[in-house]
Amino acid sequence: MSLIEMSLSDVVKKQFSFKLKAYLGVFSSLMFMQILAIFFSLLGTMSTYHGSSIVSVNFTYFSADTVIVFTMLWGFMSAILITTKATRYDDFAFVANRVSNNVSNTLFLVAASAIGGITSMLSSYLIKLIVYFIKDIQYGANMTPKELLIGFAAASLYVLLFSALGYLVGIFIQMSKVFVILLPALLVGSFVVSAVGDNGDWLLAIFNFFVAESSLLIFFIKNIVLSGLLFSFSTVLSNRLEVRN
Repeated sequence: MSLIEMSLSDVVKKQFSFKLKAYLGVFSSLMFMQILAIFFSLLGTMSTYHGSSIVSVNFTYFSADTVIVFTMLWGFMSAILITTKATRYDDFAFVANRVSNNVSNTLFLVAASAIGGITSMLSSYLIKLIVYFIKDIQYGANMTPKELLIGFAAASLYVLLFSALGYLVGIFIQMSKVFVILLPALLVGSFVVSAVGDNGDWLLAIFNFFVAESSLLIFFIKNIVLSGLLFSFSTVLSNRLEVRN
């Protein structure tokens, strides 16, 4: 009789492959969220009005921004879902540990974020096609291949960042159910205090840090580093979770 020792990379590959097949429901929910977002996008992302006593013109802008936001929320919720006990117990089919489990979860979320980011950007073409048939006059600009690739990467990184945040929130909740109430309360409380105290500079600073970055390279570095830190912190915290009875 011989014992076969599997390396960490082999275990991670098997777990990652298993999760791509087992979590198909995650991608079904992605499809639902994006279809819903496309419906809202057809109402117009932004509208402006220009008029005089002689003529008036109303401009309605259509884009995939709403789809990207919905996809980010999907990434956040999906990440929380895969931290639940029911999904964690699936890993006991493998000779695995906390590290391999977290690495495979991270890889799955990276893959899911890429799929979500790419499909959300591609939805802009579907929105344009629908608008073409339901609106009388359209003016639009087509993205160059370079702009489309940058859009793919940027949207995917936004989804990944929210997935990493959701994964951390999920780990907190698994550590103690108190966080189900505590985390939303802290978030809402922070917004209320900022609004009442007229001290929303920190919200603007966070927005500018991630959205208003003028350098594309720095934007990529910021999102990748922060996502990596969130996943790493989640891995450290997950070691405190109780072992399966």
